[in-house]
Amino acid sequence: MSLPLYELLDLLNAELKPAQFSDYCPNGLQVEGAGRVEKVVTGVTASQALIDAAIERQADLLLVHHGFFWKGESAPIVGIKQRRIKALLEHGISLVAYHLPLDAHPVLGNNAQLGRLLGVNKASPISADDPSSLVWMGELERPCSAPEMQRLLEAKLGREPQLISGGSHEVKRVAWCTGAAQGYIDQAALAGVDCFISGEISEPTVHSARELGIHYLAAGHHATERYGVKALGEWLAQTQGLDHTFVDIDNPV
Repeated sequence: MSLPLYELLDLLNAELKPAQFSDYCPNGLQVEGAGRVEKVVTGVTASQALIDAAIERQADLLLVHHGFFWKGESAPIVGIKQRRIKALLEHGISLVAYHLPLDAHPVLGNNAQLGRLLGVNKASPISADDPSSLVWMGELERPCSAPEMQRLLEAKLGREPQLISGGSHEVKRVAWCTGAAQGYIDQAALAGVDCFISGEISEPTVHSARELGIHYLAAGHHATERYGVKALGEWLAQTQGLDHTFVDIDNPV
């Protein structure tokens, strides 16, 4: 089955509601390719390796979480950016990207999917009345130590997270935000959780965790953000009958 490109974009925009977000990049169509879409490849970042994989699979559309044209980056289409865009245009592949809207979606989003993967109960945004809220929280089925929480994340994500201990307490209530979200640790601590999980860590995060008395786990930017775009592609396959393939380009960060 295939769909006109702009009909598919209308479906995605209606589901993800990008107008509700003030983002660092354009959400939706970034590079226009074929007029109809039958084969969709999804992945985290529109790297050359992922674009090559989409070409190999004869995709009509590449759907990602991290696309192009970020605020603050150099505007000229030269070098890496030129080669990536040239490859997409030469093969008629549209590039569609959703950043914060895909983080926040209540079912298909990165945060919702990570909570589901970890088996967190009562998972919901900390700011329940804010549809663009990015920090989620919930409860583990049973309390565990911080090292046990670290091992759970390693088992689920396939990489060892970095643990910064915030004390000797067990973990029962957890907050998380995928990707580069270490700055939300203060918000998590105010919510009274025992542990905060994000993708990346920075130097001040260590001191915040120790002084706030909250365990912190840096589980990997890529590792925590594989699941939203994959779920979005599976949703398109199930609801629209499109051919979907998720391609995971390994990234240790």
